[in-house]
Amino acid sequence: CALAVMTKAPQAGRVKTRLTPPLLPEEAAALNTCFLRDTAASISRTASQKSAQGIAVYTPVGAEAAYADILPENFRLVPQRGDAFGERLTAATEDLFRIGFDSLCLIDSDSPTVPEAAFAEAADILAREEDSIVLGPSDDGGYYLIGLKKLHGRVFERIDWSTDRVLEQTIEAARGIDLPVHLLPTWYDVDDRTTLSRLGQDFFGSNGCASNGFPSTSTRQFLTEIL
Repeated sequence: CALAVMTKAPQAGRVKTRLTPPLLPEEAAALNTCFLRDTAASISRTASQKSAQGIAVYTPVGAEAAYADILPENFRLVPQRGDAFGERLTAATEDLFRIGFDSLCLIDSDSPTVPEAAFAEAADILAREEDSIVLGPSDDGGYYLIGLKKLHGRVFERIDWSTDRVLEQTIEAARGIDLPVHLLPTWYDVDDRTTLSRLGQDFFGSNGCASNGFPSTSTRQFLTEIL
């Protein structure tokens, strides 16, 4: 199983732009790096316990050196292809199956505290004989993970990306081709001021719930420093 995080090279002014303000572009890029480092660490821990491999599906081509100090040594790099987001997900699926993986999970890089158990559960479901789709719902109506055993291009087509309809439309597409749907625990993305505040409350608030998620050491340390 390929546990593949979709990532853009962390360059100031090109990543996490919805977090500027309150962050400076350089701070947003540094936070993006922390998110990716923590997500990759969680994936790597899961991969060591399952029959899985950590992958970074990255863009742009030529930015490979940017990941040298971010990803674990056992990660593999696979370049993104395509223009629209759905095209990139489809191309990543095609490429990972072409490499020889039996199943895959495409994982976002905006959810550093997703519980490690969610990745393990996805790998276990995909190890079953049945063909199915695994979705990790985000509470904004999207998903932080999609897992497949075959390329079902329909689940990436006619989706209103970056809206609160993504998860619903993906489930409808899967059911339209009689593909069983398995849902993981719901979590949240960090991509704007509101969700950044929520992350801060999880880490530092008196009623925080970060203990339920991945510890995200790099992200927590960075936020401690800038706060």
